[in-house]
Amino acid sequence: MTRILIADNLDKEAIEQLKSTPGFEVEVQTGLKEEDLVKIIPDFDVVVVRSATKITRSVIEAGKNLKLIIRAGIGLDNIDVAAAKEKGIEVANTPAATSISVAEHTLGLMLGAVRHHGPANLSMKQHKWEKKAFTGTELYGKTLGIIGFGRIGREVAKRALAFGMNILAYDVVEIKTDLPVKQVPLEELLKQADVITLHVPKTPKPILSEAEFALMKDGVVIVNVARGGVVDEKALLQALNSGKVKAAALDVFEKEPPEDFTLIDHPKVTATPHLGASAEEGQKRAGLEVVRIIKEKFSA
Repeated sequence: MTRILIADNLDKEAIEQLKSTPGFEVEVQTGLKEEDLVKIIPDFDVVVVRSATKITRSVIEAGKNLKLIIRAGIGLDNIDVAAAKEKGIEVANTPAATSISVAEHTLGLMLGAVRHHGPANLSMKQHKWEKKAFTGTELYGKTLGIIGFGRIGREVAKRALAFGMNILAYDVVEIKTDLPVKQVPLEELLKQADVITLHVPKTPKPILSEAEFALMKDGVVIVNVARGGVVDEKALLQALNSGKVKAAALDVFEKEPPEDFTLIDHPKVTATPHLGASAEEGQKRAGLEVVRIIKEKFSA
């Protein structure tokens, strides 16, 4: 019998498929703290998480029967991959499942930032009609700089091309693509882009910090739907206050949930609570991919 712990919310159809598979015993327990996980993890062969639950070294060391850890999502920052490797435990994720969800959210935030959707909405809810206060700019004809040209970056590029944007992309390796996108060094992207969006995994230090902001055009727009910490929040706040950055749209933060709301409260910032992958369709694809991975490993 393969015992599976679903530690974060997963698509209902995926859970039902796992429960109906002979040889699988499925338990759903969400909202567990580290100490709770340490107590129950010895009983399970597989643990499935999204972003809320952290699979730490302590949890992994307690998992005497653990053979597979799956994240129903893109990154692996909430899993101690090194500790899992030391124990010979396989770690998997579903990188393609939510790419479209994240890309669409990116374009939504981008549009909101240049057309002031957030503050205009708040103004209307206060029964004001401040039409002249919210004049925005078009995306058409602007240069979009995409930092990180993997699956999500390419999905963003496809959609931005439909808006008539010129696309520059930077990645640590050259990416083969048929899209009319110019791949350039990071410095060139920073100097030329009107809008910059990030689609990279968590990095040891910020990709955008004070030195990088100094290279950018005055009035640049920053969008981060990647990971908290890839943009230096203090440097971004300074750039917003100086006018170097005209607007920022942020879905991710160095600390989640945030404890310091100074940046979020800035009038030129649109913020969402890490919603990039939170679309029903993307979560369904992620859940079904989790089912496929588990069945492939454990079904006879």
